[in-house]
Amino acid sequence: MHLPSALMRSIAIRVGTAAGVAALTLGLAASPTPAHDHDDVRTPTLTGFASLPAQTYVPASDPSGAALGTAPINGVVPPFADQPVQGFSGIVRGGGGAYEVLSDNGFGAKANSADYALRVQRLAPVFRTGAIDVLGGFHLTDPDGKVPFPLTRPDRVLTGADFDVESITRAVDGTYWIGDEFGPFLLHFDRTGRLLSAPVSLPGVFAPENPYLAGGTPNLGGSKGFEGMAISPDGRYLYPLLEGTVTGDPAGALRMYEFDLRAGAYSGKRWTYQLDSPAHAIGDAIAVDANRFLVIERDGGQGDAALVKKIYLADRRDRDRDGALDKTLVVDLLNIANPKRLGGFGPVFRFPFTTIEDVIVLDDKTIAVLNDNNYPSSSGRTPGLPDNNEFITIRLPKSLHPDGRTLR
Repeated sequence: MHLPSALMRSIAIRVGTAAGVAALTLGLAASPTPAHDHDDVRTPTLTGFASLPAQTYVPASDPSGAALGTAPINGVVPPFADQPVQGFSGIVRGGGGAYEVLSDNGFGAKANSADYALRVQRLAPVFRTGAIDVLGGFHLTDPDGKVPFPLTRPDRVLTGADFDVESITRAVDGTYWIGDEFGPFLLHFDRTGRLLSAPVSLPGVFAPENPYLAGGTPNLGGSKGFEGMAISPDGRYLYPLLEGTVTGDPAGALRMYEFDLRAGAYSGKRWTYQLDSPAHAIGDAIAVDANRFLVIERDGGQGDAALVKKIYLADRRDRDRDGALDKTLVVDLLNIANPKRLGGFGPVFRFPFTTIEDVIVLDDKTIAVLNDNNYPSSSGRTPGLPDNNEFITIRLPKSLHPDGRTLR
């Protein structure tokens, strides 16, 4: 049945207030199981599990999902009275045990996301209870008119019809650089989400949604722009990674570029990340040190049909001289040891989601991974039900030896 507006607001308030108070009482953003308890692990091991209910909304926000129709999707009936807290596609530390997580363009396409306001959500996982606190967040806006092409909203709050934001880093000065897939563009925002300069185009590469295409032929697939973006440990360079292959490049070859923040321009250097299969996609890319990156690679399956959900350590030094970043498997997200049965799951934990788009290094042997739940469309955990937003921590058997500056 159709979820009435009052009920959806009630759900959002319950998640954002009552559950949050209980979680805070037990300890805000409690750490996962201490690392020293797992120093002898021989296989990647689940050490923390927290989940945010799929039907979590920003209280008293704008209606959304009008272009989704009115038929149930995984048991949820659109449109929605508020903005869903969903679609996590990038993560940075937020301080005090919290994290800032980037929601993507909304409902999966430019045509159906004009009523989704682009937003950075502030979250705190509470591993003692398995809950995730929503502590607020901020919209991405362009009040100063930096975007030279027309926007959807007259108040210049950016929407999923304007940009498809999929990756985020924080610069040394505290501002944010965000990677977009529609251009693809690089977008620079201040600490409140205000756009600081015009979108930076990628020379010679155009997605079908690019507003400057002007009837030309795109050479990149739709929404296949900057899915991942790392920042160098010294804060000088961005390393945006395309999700799709540029026309004319070998099948499954993805370009990684270098953008010099000091010069405000691309340096001209680029590398290749080679997918295991051209049918795969990447979900995120972050720096471990000056030369190595963690990259999520996945297939398009979910649930029992999910076969490839992996995180690789990719090295741009190309020691085997094959022309691509060297890849070393770090963790198979479909085969994680779970000896403590965290989350109520069995001894082998699977992260079987269509899109897994967030990874962050917590210490030399621990990473955190989040899914993009594509609300309300994905149902990888339970068929017929919309996926929750899950936040897991994984203890690795070997140290990543990260540059300490990437842990700040």
